Amino acid sequence: MRKFVIISDTGCDLDKSLREQYDVEYLPIHFSSDGQEYEADLDWNSMPAKEFYDRMRNGTRFVTSQINVETYKEAYRNYVKSGYDVLSISSSSALSATIKSSQAAAEEVMREFPEGKIICVDSLRGCHALGILVIRASELRAEGKTIEETADWLNENKLRSNMIGSVESLVYLKRAGRVSATSAFFGGLLNIKPIVIADAKGRNFAFEKVKGRKKSLERIAQLCKEAYVDDEHQHFFISHADCIEDAEALKQEVFKALGKEIDIHIGIVGSCVGSAVGPGMISVHFLGKKVTVNE
Repeated sequence: MRKFVIISDTGCDLDKSLREQYDVEYLPIHFSSDGQEYEADLDWNSMPAKEFYDRMRNGTRFVTSQINVETYKEAYRNYVKSGYDVLSISSSSALSATIKSSQAAAEEVMREFPEGKIICVDSLRGCHALGILVIRASELRAEGKTIEETADWLNENKLRSNMIGSVESLVYLKRAGRVSATSAFFGGLLNIKPIVIADAKGRNFAFEKVKGRKKSLERIAQLCKEAYVDDEHQHFFISHADCIEDAEALKQEVFKALGKEIDIHIGIVGSCVGSAVGPGMISVHFLGKKVTVNE
């Protein structure tokens, strides 16, 4: 049985320590503004996170671009020529066309190297909800599961990777075309905070609305309690877009809702997701009940 590598894309938001711990790789998506392009690396080498979000606060609009086929082909070739199969876990096809590039590249490289196997998985998830699936794939590999068995687990369980969150301002979702200008305007006047989930088709769905930041954190924690399950392979993340104080406050709300303290990793929302949701976005990600909500 050939060994296999696990690669994802910038959308997984796993920091360097986690990537090293679980021996996973990623390919960078890119973002641009004012005609200048940057690599959306997960270690924020191209642009520090604080600068990125401050620039958004000051009116800069960032646009992301997918990973192209040639980039995937180069990576796949290198792995296959080195004797590895490849499990590629991409950001949700509902949010990015990167999965299509990975699939096209895989077909070409496997024709060139028929001894190699490349399996591409559409995670239907982004941010740390995707990161959780990447971590779980690594754990299954360490348990001795084959690449096929690991891919099967991902496809069967990816909708168990829950994402529940909210945004500080609707302005950024309006710019990204996710809400209307009217909704953003009146939402701002009324201090409305949408509660957003990743739905069964991998889209970000405004599930309901609450008034005020504190209420939004409380509601996220309550919905977390409803979907959370005790799983021996549980990984729990709180993601924030340059609002660490809110992340710490949400952590306490989760403890209160669950009635116990659990291991929670707090991480920053990467530039891919951040470019659409803006500074102040906050969310929880965990293995829980299967998501069935379909917008």
